[in-house]
Amino acid sequence: MNSEELLAKLSECVEFGKVNKNAPFPPAMKGMDGADELTAQALEMGVDPVDILNNALIGAMDKVGEKFSQKKIFVPQMLISAKAMNAAMEHLKPYFQSGQVKRKGKFIIGTVAGDLHDIGKNLVAMIVEGAGWEVIDLGVDVNAAKFMQAIDTNPEAVVGLSALLTTTMASMKNIVAEIKGKYPEVKLIVGGAPVTEAFKTEIGADGYSDDPQGAVSYLNALVA
Repeated sequence: MNSEELLAKLSECVEFGKVNKNAPFPPAMKGMDGADELTAQALEMGVDPVDILNNALIGAMDKVGEKFSQKKIFVPQMLISAKAMNAAMEHLKPYFQSGQVKRKGKFIIGTVAGDLHDIGKNLVAMIVEGAGWEVIDLGVDVNAAKFMQAIDTNPEAVVGLSALLTTTMASMKNIVAEIKGKYPEVKLIVGGAPVTEAFKTEIGADGYSDDPQGAVSYLNALVA
């Protein structure tokens, strides 16, 4: 395999969730090298880590996000694709840390105080990371102070707030108000099952998305 074929195969592994050679999923790729092995092979071949990120991983996760938005795949398939992407990213981390590979920006995300749901938040974090952003995941039940502490450490970051319960939308509103009061320049995007575009406008957030791909589109527009 030459480098182009290798990157195409890696992209396919991420899109369809082939994590490594031992992974049984998807059945059609059983026994074949997965994202883990192919990323290692690409680096050993001398492929630029930037090319691995841009020409294999980001494109694959874009396809995954689009298919999820179109309801062609569902949460389990998206999670296994994200797992394959993460296996590849482990090989690239030293290049991110050295500065050889640049991220598009930083994205702080958390589920707001009072809400312990994390599946939606995790999906957004995985897809955003796959799109070339550094993700700072604060977890669940995150209050305004914790968000603002993360902003202090990463002042250039965009912030994402998730809420799955109607009862925690008030918490989201209060957190947005506190963040905007101290950091009016920080861009905030909100989402979650009960959250709407109208609610985003009401509470003074900057962006809204009802799926991970929409969050990626919003973030990418900020750095275009």
